[in-house]
Amino acid sequence: MSNHSLLKLLAGAAVLAFGVHAAADMPLLNMVADKVIQKYQSASCEQLWAQKAQPKSEQEQRLVGLLKGDPQLRTAFMNKVAGPIANKMFDCGMIP
Repeated sequence: MSNHSLLKLLAGAAVLAFGVHAAADMPLLNMVADKVIQKYQSASCEQLWAQKAQPKSEQEQRLVGLLKGDPQLRTAFMNKVAGPIANKMFDCGMIP
């Protein structure tokens, strides 16, 4: 499965997860966050740079919209993924 296909799959799962985030402890949110972390940790820097240059899919745009519209959900998601993603981006020279 290509990284772009994986990203689309993750975005679709995230939209589903965030649509039902009322579930206790948000297990779907955790599952999606774990998959996003895994994607970053397993991708090469070149793959991340290439993905950054690609436009966001409709599903990814909806996910971002959901996160913007629900501060509590966004906080839970970001608290889980921020460290691993920021470390990988730092290693790849994507952030100072």
